[in-house]
Formats: sequence, structure tokens, C-alpha cells
Amino acid sequence: MHRRTRRTLLIVAAVLVLLAVAAFLRSKAPPEAARLLPEADGIIYINLRPFRAFGHKSLKPPNRVPEYQEFVDATGVDWENDLDQVAIALHRMPNPSGPNGPVAYSLVLVGKITGSRLNSWLDAHATSREVYAGHTVYSVASENRTVRVAQIGYDTLAISNTPTEEQIHSMIDRHRTAALPFANSTLLRDHYHEVPLLSLVWGIGQIGLPFSESGAIKIFGFSLPLEDGATIIASVTPSLPIANSLRLRVEEIAPSEQEAASQAASLATLVTLARGYTMPLGDNAPNNALRELLRTTAVTQHKDRVVISGTVTSSLLAQVASGAANPQIPATAAPPAASK
Repeated sequence: MHRRTRRTLLIVAAVLVLLAVAAFLRSKAPPEAARLLPEADGIIYINLRPFRAFGHKSLKPPNRVPEYQEFVDATGVDWENDLDQVAIALHRMPNPSGPNGPVAYSLVLVGKITGSRLNSWLDAHATSREVYAGHTVYSVASENRTVRVAQIGYDTLAISNTPTEEQIHSMIDRHRTAALPFANSTLLRDHYHEVPLLSLVWGIGQIGLPFSESGAIKIFGFSLPLEDGATIIASVTPSLPIANSLRLRVEEIAPSEQEAASQAASLATLVTLARGYTMPLGDNAPNNALRELLRTTAVTQHKDRVVISGTVTSSLLAQVASGAANPQIPATAAPPAASK
């Protein structure tokens, strides 16, 4: 074989190996939307595309409030149909009574949600503007807060309602290194490897913050024996071959094995009580879904880890998501609330 031909083949082989390694690393890396988030106390990621593909036809569209319809008409952006991925960073505020409340948010939104019409809308509603690293950051007033919005990619928006510009600047900076699969926040580096493969929804860190009241985490009116500052790895994965069913898994890292044992016993008791509490509830889709979740719920302990697992329907997951963290994006741009 000619020396030049052999050298060319070696170069091609080396490039192919490097591409394969890069593809492997990216497959193990968090989604890009999550990698763009700044340092945070908790991170939540939702991939909306599978839910839209399998459940959208069965969902009735909500009646839009006039302000939201005006936003859709002006920008051409409809969060219900155009949003594909949501990554949320939770920032604990030092003063829970301040304008941001106990938690502030930074978000990365991905989908058919950008464009000149949206920028024109933001420009018209902004109280101030800043150019940072070649991106225009719009500041919009919303419910006594300042919400900063920047288009950082052809299909990506960065939003933050934190008191300072630090977080929105961080997301813009991270976008410039997004090709590096492990250039991300401390939480992702420490815990993303514990998120189950194929998770459609997952959260790591202090993700109980949006559900916390006076230091306790409450869901469906039940106060869980978990602190709102507990480190949690939660995930929702497909539960095949059951249609419209998903597997929910929540794992808490307790301070010690003794604490884990105590919390596991308390959670098991709470599940038993909740099963009895929900039995007399009316026969409808939300109540039936909640009863099925409680019926399949199991609580286990392994050393300092407490694991809660169960089967959740897509309809119940949507109900939980609608009552979870309410990111403070401009009110007229927020996802519409269905009229009752």
C-alpha cells in the first residue's frame, strides 16, 4: 500500500474514533438545556416531546385568557404546542419574605419559541435592556420582580428572575461552551450519573423547595418526613409495556443510616394512611390515578438512601406539574391557565 494512502487511512480512522468517543460522551452527558443552567440548589428537567406525541390528542385545550391570546397573536409563540424542553434551576433565597419569595428560578426553554416577533414583543415590554456577550438581555417587570430574558440560540431562551444578572450571564456564557459534554454545574457533575436512563422528567438536589411550606415538603396535602433542603434524585421513566403509565422513583440521601431507617418507616406509614384516606374519594380520573400510584408505591432503604417508587399515569403527572414550581416569566407570556 502506498505510504500516502496508508497515512490517509490512519488519519480517517483516528477521526472516526474521536467522533465515536465524542458521541459516546455526549450520550452520557446531561441534556444541553440542563447543562446551560447556572449553579443552583436544585435542577428539574422535563422533556415534553414524548408527552405531546402520546398524550396531546387526548388532552382538551384550555380556554385561553385574553392576555395570553394577545401574546400568541403578537409573537406567534404558543407554549402549549411549541415548547419541547424545560430545564429549571431552583435558587434558595436568603430572605423568604423578599420579592422573590423562598425560591427564585432560572430557566432554559427549547422549542419553536424564538424569532424576531418575540424579540419585538420583549423590546416593547422591557423596562431596560443590556447587551452581554453579543446577546440582548431584556428586563421585564412581573409581579414585583424583574424577569430577564435572552435568546441564546436559534431555538433556545434563557430566563431568570433572580435579584441580579449573574444567573442570566452564566447561561449565556455556558452556551458558548455547550459543545463540551461535561461543562456543567456542580449538581450535574455530582449526581446526574444517578438519574436512570431514558428519564423523561428528572430532578436532582433540593427539588423539594417549590413544595415546601415552613420547612416541610407537602404534596397532595400530605406533609412528607423530608426536609426541603434534602438532596433528592427523582425521575420519571417509561413503564413499558403498560400504555400511558410511567415509573416514578424518588431517592433521598439521608444524613445517616439511622436517619434513613427512621424516614423510611415514617414514609411507609404515611403511604398506608394515604391509601386509606383516598379510598372514599370519588371515582374520577385524578382520584383513580392517585389511588393507583399509592397502590403501587413501595418504600425501601439501603444504607443512607431512602427510595420511594411507584407507577404514575401521565394524567396525574400533568396534574402534579401544573401545581409545582411556577417560574416567574412575564405574566402575559406565561403558559395559560385553564378557566374553571
